[in-house]
Amino acid sequence: MRDYDEVTAFLGEWGPFQRLIFFLLSASIIPNGFNGMSVVFLAGTPEHRCLVPDTVNLSSAWRNHSIPLETKDGRQVPQKCRRYRLAAIANFSALGLEPGVDVDLEQLEQENCLDGWEYSKDVFLATIVTEWDLVCQDDWKGPFTISLFFVGVLMGSFISGQLSDRFGRKNVLFLTMAMQTGFSFLQVFSVNFEMFTVLFLLVGMGQISNYVAAFVLGTEILSKSVRIIFATLGVCIFYAFGFMVLPLFAYFIRDWRMLLLALTVPGVLCGALWWFIPESPRWLVSQGRIKEAEVIIRRAAKINGIVAPSTIFDPDELQDLNSKTPQSHHIYDLIRTRNIRILTIMSIILWLTISVGYFGLSLDTPNLHGNIYMNSFLLAAVEVPAYVLAWLLLQHLPRRYSISGALFLGGGVLLFMQLVPSGLFYLSTALVMVGKFGITSAYSMVYVYTAELYPTVVRNMGVGVSSTASRLGSILSPYFVYLGAYDRYLPYILMGSLTILTAILTLFFPESFGVPLPDTIDQMLRIKGIKQWQTQNQTRMLKDGEESPTVLKSTAL
Repeated sequence: MRDYDEVTAFLGEWGPFQRLIFFLLSASIIPNGFNGMSVVFLAGTPEHRCLVPDTVNLSSAWRNHSIPLETKDGRQVPQKCRRYRLAAIANFSALGLEPGVDVDLEQLEQENCLDGWEYSKDVFLATIVTEWDLVCQDDWKGPFTISLFFVGVLMGSFISGQLSDRFGRKNVLFLTMAMQTGFSFLQVFSVNFEMFTVLFLLVGMGQISNYVAAFVLGTEILSKSVRIIFATLGVCIFYAFGFMVLPLFAYFIRDWRMLLLALTVPGVLCGALWWFIPESPRWLVSQGRIKEAEVIIRRAAKINGIVAPSTIFDPDELQDLNSKTPQSHHIYDLIRTRNIRILTIMSIILWLTISVGYFGLSLDTPNLHGNIYMNSFLLAAVEVPAYVLAWLLLQHLPRRYSISGALFLGGGVLLFMQLVPSGLFYLSTALVMVGKFGITSAYSMVYVYTAELYPTVVRNMGVGVSSTASRLGSILSPYFVYLGAYDRYLPYILMGSLTILTAILTLFFPESFGVPLPDTIDQMLRIKGIKQWQTQNQTRMLKDGEESPTVLKSTAL
């Protein structure tokens, strides 16, 4: 009896059909790269100050001194959320008194921005922040919008796998692609913050579902050797390409509605891929739709210039995995033994911390010194060599040392940020790029590493729980960035410290490089320290049982 890979081996490894599927599925990921990070520009907060209406009769001197000053990064800058009480300074202006000469400004009464704000148009013409005044007492709404997007990602990750298992990989891929593009288009017509935020949550659901469906479809159609490259390089690098395209769009289109409208165009164009990307023959076989699967395989053989055998799927020969009744396992099995329980807790910490670092640095782009568009492009471009490095490390070096080293690199440079003199802006930006490089490399490797650590019977659940922790990290990441409003270096100190601690924790993981994948919980590799603890316990039991044959017998077993 042959399995699916053996039956379709005649197609070859890397023919025209496989190359076509590889690049088309990878290309379908490009919109995911800019839809997720578009909020950097859609919700950008430009320089702003309290609006002083032109109707207020003020001299030019008093109008120039109507906003209190505060010290920020060693400089005196206008406050963003307060102004001097207009009635008072209008009275002083009418009396001909001069600010700072006849009137002590520090003694003047202040008030909130009762007439709204005026925003700088040097970087953005319009964002959701400027349109709905999401500043000062409402500045929490910006991070909240981003967090709700990632809540949508979390919700989508729960349902995407079940949907594709039931309705097919291709159907779900294009349905969720349409969902992502369609709700992004509806966001253009948002009339208030609440409408925009709810639609953004739905965009998040479509984004992750589209990503998962494309990932699964590619791994099922492509051969064993190619699917590894597809999973580690294909989808990741094309996601980075999408991220790199985003600042190019944003540079030329600085109004948030027009930018969002332009970003929906690639998603619409991806709809044409329906006629080129087939359904997964593997999934069709699992559903008993053998004839449909054979049609796709024969078309693939024709594209590859190979003559297909007269009978491809013989029902009497093809191994039907669904006919077997597997042993039932539940999520409780992830904490059943001491070893797997500690592994699960450590994996959750690892994934959550990496996610906070990755998305925190990506969303922190507006706070970097220099041109926001160039900084965003560089933060995206640095992901490409990071993914390539991750793939090379996975091929040749131990997993835990590779991931730990990448995290030490990323966390170390983030902690070093606070020591950089304030005048060396370019050095600070370069350190952020290096930090993003290290954390992105670790992010790419952790998927493979986690799958290798968990046994077959609970592998999907183990990776799923870890992935959920990653989504929680992405939900928290906007608030790490938000802390920068209180202290410029606080986000880097927190992210760097967490990353360094996680790098140390990673050294206690078992090593899976070159080790066969475990099938059962008993075959799992031991966490560092647990093996020694168990050995000490066994030694103690042997000593205690030297005079008791029963104890010796049970220990030997």
